[in-house]
Amino acid sequence: MVDDRVRALFERAGCTGSPLARSLDGDTEFGLRADEPVVPASAVKALVAETWFAEGRLAPRERVTPGAAERTPGPAGVSLFEDAVLSWRDLVVLMPTIGDNPNAGQDLGHAGRAGPVSRSDRASARETRADERLATTRALTPRAGTRTTPRDMVTPLGLIRSGQAGPADTCAPGRGRMARRRTRHRIASAFRTPVRVAAESGGLAGIVRNEVGVVSLPDGRRYAAAVRTRSRPGSDDAADAAIEAATARAIASRAHRTT
Repeated sequence: MVDDRVRALFERAGCTGSPLARSLDGDTEFGLRADEPVVPASAVKALVAETWFAEGRLAPRERVTPGAAERTPGPAGVSLFEDAVLSWRDLVVLMPTIGDNPNAGQDLGHAGRAGPVSRSDRASARETRADERLATTRALTPRAGTRTTPRDMVTPLGLIRSGQAGPADTCAPGRGRMARRRTRHRIASAFRTPVRVAAESGGLAGIVRNEVGVVSLPDGRRYAAAVRTRSRPGSDDAADAAIEAATARAIASRAHRTT
């Protein structure tokens, strides 16, 4: 059974996984724990801003200056800028790569997010695991903070792809950003040209990893996929490989069924 093989991929990687792959041209799908709450961790966040641009509620070229006191500390994005003078449109471009998760820092006794996140990026797996409280913080507990499900994340991908997620000018920029993504890990690493992958990644503290995207096959068939994993700190490569393999198996099983 495909379910057993996909479940075994995550078990071998030392993580639990919740994948969902759905045809955007029909009603076939493959899912495993697809309705269980998971941590969003940064994936697909800019649709509301694009809608506000299209409706005229926010001027995309208006300049904004996020001061140091207004930034959530972290190892990437605006937190690293020396002189942050941007437009709203620039900030929307950055959205998929920036997480704003202060709850973990508060629960661990840190003033902001910098402590747990920066440490997890630099520390060894043994040092990261030593802080047993990290995995129980609100930012890493779906039922205590922001949450979604793989099914919830796949649904807007289909609406964005078909242009039904908002006003007429809302969806194209989102599709373009995902298609321009240059990283080739997780979902994208499972496929080679001429298959096209437009995806966005997310992750938090080396424990939660996820990715959502659209896979377009050479024959015109398209599949929306969302994969969430939760694992021990320090197992990044294994979890990423499991996301790659699970997505490939899920889409292959649906593509074979519809041929």
